[in-house]
Amino acid sequence: MQKNDLQNKVVLIAGGAKNLGGLLSRNFAAKGAKLAIHYNSDTTKPDAEKTLEEVKALGAEAFSFQGDLTKIENITRFFDETISKFGGIDMAINTVGMVLKKPFVETTEAEYDSMSDINSKVAYFFIQEAGKKLNDNGKICTVVTSLLAAYTGLYSTYEGMKAPVEHFTRAASKEFGERGISVTAVAPGPMDTPFFYGQESEDAVAYHKSASALGGLTDIKDIAPLIEFLISDGWWITGQTIFANGGYTTR
Repeated sequence: MQKNDLQNKVVLIAGGAKNLGGLLSRNFAAKGAKLAIHYNSDTTKPDAEKTLEEVKALGAEAFSFQGDLTKIENITRFFDETISKFGGIDMAINTVGMVLKKPFVETTEAEYDSMSDINSKVAYFFIQEAGKKLNDNGKICTVVTSLLAAYTGLYSTYEGMKAPVEHFTRAASKEFGERGISVTAVAPGPMDTPFFYGQESEDAVAYHKSASALGGLTDIKDIAPLIEFLISDGWWITGQTIFANGGYTTR
């Protein structure tokens, strides 16, 4: 049996500056982890700076890293810089994603390619890099979406490009298991963050709020503890996608 706490563990978070990623950064800092916090662009830089300031105020060793992870060399640089600063990596979490809500027949090739790059390609090569560079007994977790279990239109590229991550997770867990590395994915329902509202009309927001059995949108405070569990005491869960959505969708 392994027992894993977060004291002095090195946690690398893609998309760790805001929303769920920012909450994870602060929670892990409070538990004594060392943090590598990725953000994508200058637009997110103020959030990254604020989060970095907050985690350091909690006593954590931390740094931020800017890069477009659809350029795979930036994933490599992020991992290498983290190892250079902290000597290794114990846990790698990928919260990166992009939603497009659009009719199937109106989706352009450029939109398809962008959604594929952000939701599938980044996830694949993030897991690959983690498999190469995590310490033995490391942990990998990717955030996907509960739409993977939905019968719905309009999100063909979002749920379609997140779907392969389930297979990436299974394959990686099988290949990395001999080193004690667990690999999981977490599928939240629509989360009550700016990431969600940009795509939705008022009527759609009302529907999503009413669709879960427990009522309302998913709160990031209900997702963060699950991810924390999966990369610590819950390490025995591997190769699986965990749906956490208050009964929004199920299999």
